[in-house]
Amino acid sequence: MPVTIDYYMTLTSPWTYLGSAPFAEIAERNNATVNIKPCTFGPIFEQTGGLPLPKRSPQRRAYRMMELKRWREVLGTPINLEPKHFPCDDAAATRLVIAAKLQGKNAHRLSIELGRAVWERDETLVDPVAVSLAAQRAGLDAAELRAGGVSDAELDGLREKFTQEALSAGVFGAPSYVLPSGEIFWGQDRLELLERALKKLAS
Repeated sequence: MPVTIDYYMTLTSPWTYLGSAPFAEIAERNNATVNIKPCTFGPIFEQTGGLPLPKRSPQRRAYRMMELKRWREVLGTPINLEPKHFPCDDAAATRLVIAAKLQGKNAHRLSIELGRAVWERDETLVDPVAVSLAAQRAGLDAAELRAGGVSDAELDGLREKFTQEALSAGVFGAPSYVLPSGEIFWGQDRLELLERALKKLAS
């Protein structure tokens, strides 16, 4: 039986973006199913002791930047460390990801391209054109995805549901990958450990 991995993420996290493509490769390599669950991490931080970036100490912000540079080099992934449109309102883009998920499309692939819009192409997810082009790169049509009849309110409600599920699962940061056993792997730097766990499950 293929393993399903609950993938708690947000489009505006550089760590989510850095890990998104490698995670897709790991899932495919190990015949695992990705159950993407876009969340709002503000409430998660509030309940788990985390802080949004502007409220972190200068030391932590400096170390974050150092780590981003390190991982950019290690992964060979182009990433703009200080994009013009970060943070940006990702509501419309997140709705599109959830709509793709509901329709059985490759919502993970879409999320990768939306992340690329912010972190590589220096675009904003507020721009419908940028979001539409990201969907095209993922082989999808943004207008068709939203023509399915699911309202903004319903999609936002699902995002809230995923946020509550994340809290119930013990998630406190993005990205987080949760196995059916409840074992959590937090951060793209834990993907190697996630794959080791998948291989053990398959053995």
